[in-house]
Amino acid sequence: MKIEAHKTERLHSLDSLRAIMMLLGLVIHSTITYAITDYGAAWPLKDPNSTHLSNDFIVDFIHAFRMQIFFVVSGFFGAMLFYERTPMKMVKNRVDRIVLPFIVFVLLLWPTIFFAFRYSGLVFSGNPDALTIVISRFSDWNTFVPPRTFHLWFLYYLAMITFFVVVLALVAKRIPVATGTISKVFNWAIQKPILRILVFAGISAIVYFIMGTSQVNTSTSFIPDFNTFLYYFVFYTVGWILFKSKHLLDTFKKYDWMNTILGIILFSILFFMNASFGLEAKIILKSIMLWLFIFGITGLFIRYGSNHSARMRYISDSSYWVYLIHLPFTAFIPSLIVDWPIPATLKFLFVLISTGVICYVSYHYLVRGTFIGKFLNGRKYSRKIADIRQAQEAAQVALARN
Repeated sequence: MKIEAHKTERLHSLDSLRAIMMLLGLVIHSTITYAITDYGAAWPLKDPNSTHLSNDFIVDFIHAFRMQIFFVVSGFFGAMLFYERTPMKMVKNRVDRIVLPFIVFVLLLWPTIFFAFRYSGLVFSGNPDALTIVISRFSDWNTFVPPRTFHLWFLYYLAMITFFVVVLALVAKRIPVATGTISKVFNWAIQKPILRILVFAGISAIVYFIMGTSQVNTSTSFIPDFNTFLYYFVFYTVGWILFKSKHLLDTFKKYDWMNTILGIILFSILFFMNASFGLEAKIILKSIMLWLFIFGITGLFIRYGSNHSARMRYISDSSYWVYLIHLPFTAFIPSLIVDWPIPATLKFLFVLISTGVICYVSYHYLVRGTFIGKFLNGRKYSRKIADIRQAQEAAQVALARN
């Protein structure tokens, strides 16, 4: 493959898609405390007074496509860095933007995560000495050593998958015949709306059968999990190959609404009638549903989010910080409202809105114009610089339209 002669223009739609998929994590972690399902150690909190099946639906619905789409988009942007800069610059960028933030935040956030989960768990069990018990645990230095990756697991696997794919890409550059054939087949399939669903659903089904399950449970262990790696490696690789076919992104808009609606229908059938299906049927239906969502939702973002939006740009810039710090709040705030005599859905909304306000206020005043913003996003904004940049981008969009 030849290196692109010119750089790709900013793809606002994929920027927005990646940001929204990340931010949906706030919705999941705000909702899950009020779901009926027992998630065990993955999420040990359960409000003793307020749960509802609708919250299970929300959690499972977002899980059905969120991280899969995120890894596809991450693969696309990873390939863009690889081919439009240099492999070494791409690796350095991924170390700066993924590896270092993971190390820093998994260490800094763990004490707050421990406090939030432990305190809320004790409050939910009715322990009147919850605060005293939790504070006493901080005299033990082990309390400051993170035992798991928690919600930062995706950075852990994204880093591993990225560097693995970089090695594969360097090898592939030495066999242009093979890579050319892959691109041709990919281009041929991606342009046919029905065929691409079947082809990629078939690939996902094979992966599910290899793993022997229709449900990939996210691993938060520091010991890499093969199933988690393999599963998300496939989506990242699809995004990587898609970059070389970026001129075909507009084809995602064909049947985007139909794909999304069919995905919702299939998801609802699997959610409400899960016990009626055997493993093979679940794998096949889930694989089809998954790619209906991927092509449908991505197509909707390309259709409606391809133009510059200052608001959406702000949300995209802030999404990394907001996701990184949100978990302790979504675990702690439920303990403050456990006795409120309101429905579970209203509690979930209160947790979501409160967490969002805290995260965005902290981003605006403590991150956006500081070294933290530069550490996470590669640059920091002063208000003046941000206004100038947004005005320039708006002018470029206006010129392009004319």
